[in-house]
Amino acid sequence: MLRLIFLAALAGLSRASDVLEYTDADFDSSIEDQELILVEFYAPWCGHCKRLAPEYEAAATRLKGIVPLAKVDCTANSQVCSKYGVSGYPTLKIFRAGEVSGPYDGPRSADGIVSFLKKQAGPASVEIADEEAFQKFVADKDASVVGFFADSQSTAYAEFQKAASDLRENYRFGHTSIEALLKSQGVDGEGVILFRPPRLSNKFEDSSVKFSEGSLTKNKIKTFIKENVFGICPHMTDDNKDQLRGKDLMVAYYDVDYDKNPKGSNYWRNRVMKVAKSFVDQGKKLSFAVANKLSFSHDLSEFGLDSATGELPLVALRTVSGDKYVMTEEFTRDGKALEKFLQDYFDGKLKRYLKSEPIPENNDGPVKVLVAENFDSIVNDDSKDVLVEFYAPWCGHCKSLEPKYTELGEKLANDPNVIIAKMDATANDVPSPYEVSGFPTIYFSPAGSKMNPKKYDGGREVKDFISYLKKEASNPLVMQEETKKKKKRGGDDGDL
Repeated sequence: MLRLIFLAALAGLSRASDVLEYTDADFDSSIEDQELILVEFYAPWCGHCKRLAPEYEAAATRLKGIVPLAKVDCTANSQVCSKYGVSGYPTLKIFRAGEVSGPYDGPRSADGIVSFLKKQAGPASVEIADEEAFQKFVADKDASVVGFFADSQSTAYAEFQKAASDLRENYRFGHTSIEALLKSQGVDGEGVILFRPPRLSNKFEDSSVKFSEGSLTKNKIKTFIKENVFGICPHMTDDNKDQLRGKDLMVAYYDVDYDKNPKGSNYWRNRVMKVAKSFVDQGKKLSFAVANKLSFSHDLSEFGLDSATGELPLVALRTVSGDKYVMTEEFTRDGKALEKFLQDYFDGKLKRYLKSEPIPENNDGPVKVLVAENFDSIVNDDSKDVLVEFYAPWCGHCKSLEPKYTELGEKLANDPNVIIAKMDATANDVPSPYEVSGFPTIYFSPAGSKMNPKKYDGGREVKDFISYLKKEASNPLVMQEETKKKKKRGGDDGDL
């Protein structure tokens, strides 16, 4: 009997959650004394919420005693969810002392949540008390920004703290007034030094960078950090990928693992850096990074590359405008293949990579089939008005629309000025300026204005499309039904 009670108690403990659960009744009183707390607003039926649940739970366990994580079921607590403007699930918000600090837009993985919240917890900048604490601080796997101030009441110190507060989500900050530390770092009175991660140390760049832009102001400090923190070729991770992707970026994907194999990770990175530095020294505008090919397998698939391919780095380049380029030549240890790839890119000799299905051999149906390779020739024909549906094969709404869209194509089959078309947006690159974030997404591309397509937000019945096209088309519609009626009237006249 005692054994059964013990097992039951053990089972109860295994089900215990480290995620706090709040309701309309206790939400305000529960968070008002929390210095920092992350709250997930969710719905039990939401698929994204279900996928987040185990990661959120794991993060809550790892952050126990540091930062609490909580959740609110919006299907049962509409009052609090309405108060904070929750319109989709899951919505995650950061609260400080009972007030909304802002949305949580970081990674939805346990590692990402933990990393983000650890940076948010406590003061924006950590006080460094002695040499040992300093060495430990700058030995972290992430870059460190340290402010050195002889006078902790100075204007420069206040500006440093403002910069730290603004950038605490992405970078680590520390400060000290210890005279011995100021002297050891060659700081006279006040200064800021950025220390890159020791494990990324290399012979191609300095391991630390000293602020040298005159007086220390918040904006100057922020600019200094953003321009120097990554160096020539950083390690791209889930935590920093969004910052890196804001520029034209070349990435070498391989088995990067600085925890288990730092030597092997740096072996290939150094070869990338040697080539990258030569182009940086020429003033070429391009950013570089290395990344784990398994962690970024989705990226590789977007370039048509296989993450399971060998040990050699796979190289791909994506511009801010969305143009993609792939190094098709095998990566060589002497860096010659990479050097040629980059030189050809800067010389404009590379062909853009398009993820595309094969061009259909027969495309005479009422709805033209678009792929990346034929999109330009069909949609951007300046003499045609084109209605384009971007769909996904698995999308239920797309399947429901298909017969109606086909009927629309049949009705306009004889119109020489209008094309009804569709593209599988999961199997083909969607070109700029089209933006597709859900399915189906429909655009109207008017004749003579191909760079300004109009998003269609009307009804999904055939009559709705016809009504829209009658208003937007460059020429009067030629409809199949009208053609048949004319033929019939013509036949009657002949009989007379």
